[in-house]
This record gives sequence, structure tokens and C-alpha cells, in this order.
Amino acid sequence: MNSLMKKLIPSIFVLYAVLSSTLFLSSTVLAGERAYLDITSPEARKITFAVPWFAGKGSDEQPLGKELADILGNALQFHGIISILPAKSYGGTQTADWKKLGADYVILSQYSASSDSISLELRLLDVTSGGILMGKAFNGTMNQKDEMLFKFCDSVIKELTGEQGIALSQIAFVSLNSKIKEVFITDILGHHFRQVTRHKNLVVSPRFTANGIFLSYTSYHSGNQNLYITDLRQSQTTRVLSRRKGMNLAPAWAPDGRTMILTLSFDGNPDLYLLDSQGEILEQLTRNEGINVTATFSPDGRQIVFVSDRSGKPQLYLMDLASKRTQRLTFSGQENAEPSWSPKEDLIVYSSLTEGLYQICTIKPVPNAAPTQVTKDLMNNENPSWSPDGNQIVFSRQVGGIHKIYAILKNGSFERQLFSYAGSQSYPRWSRMQ
Repeated sequence: MNSLMKKLIPSIFVLYAVLSSTLFLSSTVLAGERAYLDITSPEARKITFAVPWFAGKGSDEQPLGKELADILGNALQFHGIISILPAKSYGGTQTADWKKLGADYVILSQYSASSDSISLELRLLDVTSGGILMGKAFNGTMNQKDEMLFKFCDSVIKELTGEQGIALSQIAFVSLNSKIKEVFITDILGHHFRQVTRHKNLVVSPRFTANGIFLSYTSYHSGNQNLYITDLRQSQTTRVLSRRKGMNLAPAWAPDGRTMILTLSFDGNPDLYLLDSQGEILEQLTRNEGINVTATFSPDGRQIVFVSDRSGKPQLYLMDLASKRTQRLTFSGQENAEPSWSPKEDLIVYSSLTEGLYQICTIKPVPNAAPTQVTKDLMNNENPSWSPDGNQIVFSRQVGGIHKIYAILKNGSFERQLFSYAGSQSYPRWSRMQ
């Protein structure tokens, strides 16, 4: 199996969690024009937050209050622009001298809980002005407490940056266990994960639809590489999209969700085809010019970037869908594959074989663009996918003989392993939030 064919086993996943009920408590914005923070500026210092333990109404018990504060603090830190003051530096109390401790913002919260329900009230305080920037209240089941905290976290990020946070997004990945590969999805902190496929075989190339409600993937369990799609709202609702002979691989879903671009090889050569959302072929896009795989749409749906070995080695190519004009995009690196187009800008992330190792790189989709290497570790880093806000990249890293899921800001900072699940996880895919 050549190196390009190995790349044909991509990707991963994610889904938007919905709260049972949300009540707007209060919202006070300081007078004057808001100056939003730049998440990706390498020079920007992290904003210091204090997230003291939640106060329990009518209860002196601390464990749940500490747990709620930890979940919210970890979700805030996940975005890469926030550091959390250790609770031990002020005893977790809500009445500390925040200015003396160096906090920029404080989140003051309380909760009331029963065996199966919980209510939360949260306020975001600007330490410098002493004003309340935002307040929200939530009611739901105990199982929904993470979603409530993630929703508040995303509102805080929007207050600071003008962009919605990504705490409510999800990540899909392929997990290898006893020679069986299945697709799983999880929240950003890895607290709640579930198995999506149960084919007890080889499953590859998970891809979210544009609305994040459905997940498509290729499974070998029938003896052919057939394409399936699952309704993530009802995990048992799965149907086949394409069972044509040969490859039915790695669909790129258009931003409007009406079409997809799929690699098919029923005519012999792996080529790209435009299909509707029901799996009917609308148009053939490439014709016998090498192996053509793993397309990715531009945010406006007018262009794609895909991988082809028509020049001898796998490289990235840019195609205008209206004219079919195609031009080579990458020239450095021995091989370049697995492109993913940023949902927010004209920037492609991909894996590049450089000096014997795969590294994550980015490049603008314009002629003669110079690539930027994002990862620099002496390990193989592959299968990149953008976060919904276009600020972070999730990817898989080979650690010894297994793979683990990592994330990094697009400027190369804040690199970390996301999950500590047993076994090997690879081909991550980040859902896009609506």
C-alpha cells in the first residue's frame, strides 16, 4: 500500500449538544465601544480568570461546587487565551481580593441541586471596573451540567473576542481496538464520549455534514468500501449513501449541505465526483489524472482543494468548481495530503512529509504561496482538522506505536494532548457549530 493510499483512512468528528432550558438573567455591557481580544496573536498575554468554587444554596458541601468550577475553568482554558488562578491561592472563596491576586475577570456562581436536577446562576465580573459584564441562569438535569457550563463558557468567549466559543463543539475520531476500528465522538474535555459505529470491522473517513447533525463514514464490513451516514440525534438511524464498486471514500460536504464531493473508483481510477445529499452522481470533476482524493470546500463553496499524485507524489491542488480550472498549490515537502479549509478564512491546513516526518502545515490557496509549519516536534503529526472558530487545529500524533489526539492554535502555540483514552485514536474531525 503506497503512502497516498494510507492517507485514505482519514478523520473524525463532533456534534452540537443542546440544553434543555436556558434563561437570560442579566446582561450589562460597559459603555463605549468594545475592544475585542485577538485569540491568535502570538504576542498577546493570556487573560487571567478566577473561577472560585460555586456556592451551594442552603448547603455547606464543597465537592460539587469545586467540580463545577473545575469544569468551567478547564473549558475556558481550552480556548488558549485564558489562564485560571489556582483555587488554592485564595482558598476557593468568592470574597478574595481579586486585584491583589492579579485577576482580570472573575466568575461568581451559585447552584442548587437535587438528586437529578440542578440550577446554576453565573455572573462575569470585570475586576478593573467592578462591573458585571454578563449574567445567565440555567436549569436542567444533573447530566446536563457540563452543557450548561459549556454554554456559559462560549458566551464569555464571545464577550471577550466577539466570536462564539467552541466549548459546545464535539470531536469525532477513529479508535483502534483489537484490530477493529470504530468511530466515536466526544466533547472537548473528553468527559462524555459515545460510540457511533458498531460494524466490528474497519471504519474510516468520518465526516460531519455542514449542520453537524449527521456523520458520514466509510465501512469495509460488507467487503466493499461503502459510504454510510448516521443521524447523530438517533444513533441507530444509519443508511447507505453509496455502495458503488471500489472506493466510496472521504466525502467533502458543501457548506450549504446540499452536495458532497466523493472519491469513487467504479470506473477503475479513483476520481472526484459531485453527488447530491442522497448519493446520486451529478458530475465528474477529475478524469484519470492520477489518484484524486480528500477534497475540502472553501467557506463560500466555490472552490475545493484536493490531493492528487498526478505529478508523481501526493500534492495539493486547487480547483474552481465553475470553470474546473485546476492548479497545483504545494511544491515543498516530499508529500502533502489531508487538506482542511478553514471555516473562517482562506487558509488550508494539511500534513506534509518533511525530512522523514509528517508535520502540520498551513498555506493560503493562492499561486506561489509559502507554507507555514505549525508543528515542529520530532514525531509524526497527521490528519488535521479545523476548530469551528478557525483558531485551533486538531490532529493525531504518533506516540510510540499508537496515536493520540492533540490540538494546537494555528499560530503554533498552546499545543497539548486532548484525551487520555486507552488504545490508539486517530483521524480526528471537529464539528462545525451553527
